[in-house]
Amino acid sequence: MHPRYPFFLPVKALSRVFRGKFVAGLKRLYRRRKLDCSGPAASLAEPKQFAKLLRSVHRQDWVVYAKPAFGGPSPVLRYLGRYTHRVAISNHRIVAFDGERVTFRYKDYAHGGKHRVMTLTAVEFLRRFFLHVLPKGFVRIRHLGFLANRWRTTRLAICREVLGCATSTSALGAAPTPTPVSWTCPTCGTPMIVVQRFTAAELSSRSAFFHTS
Repeated sequence: MHPRYPFFLPVKALSRVFRGKFVAGLKRLYRRRKLDCSGPAASLAEPKQFAKLLRSVHRQDWVVYAKPAFGGPSPVLRYLGRYTHRVAISNHRIVAFDGERVTFRYKDYAHGGKHRVMTLTAVEFLRRFFLHVLPKGFVRIRHLGFLANRWRTTRLAICREVLGCATSTSALGAAPTPTPVSWTCPTCGTPMIVVQRFTAAELSSRSAFFHTS
């Protein structure tokens, strides 16, 4: 018998299972006295108040975010690249700044992804920007398995050995020395020499120098 809809787990059932697992974890931490019931949550230090909170939580419908799986390695890399190699807003989206207000472009996903312009005070703009800054000790991506920081060096060496890949003899699991990258002229084929490298900030400050219109 085939299901009516092509999904792995019903979202409503998944939300109830998640709620049950989450609440069970809270109970376990509470019994082990690992929950910090202080400040606004000081009343929860009393078992009756904590039990009351759990009852109210069970009466609420929890929402889980479920979406189709990625379509392969390329979409996964594009998705992760947005978080590992980008910041909350790039310089080209900032339209103007008059010392007090910032005007920038954004994509309005609530209305079909249309490009719009918004103006905020500098303080509000910075507040929203720093919402994307991770707290100390947090990382954007955590590596698991053989890529986990704890044993990555030794396990990568084992993987290379099993796969028959060449490894560096200087250190266990160290990556081999990369071959220097060379560029050739697309017209004459002559090797090109890198004279100077510019960062994104330097290119932005020298934009007038590179302007050719």
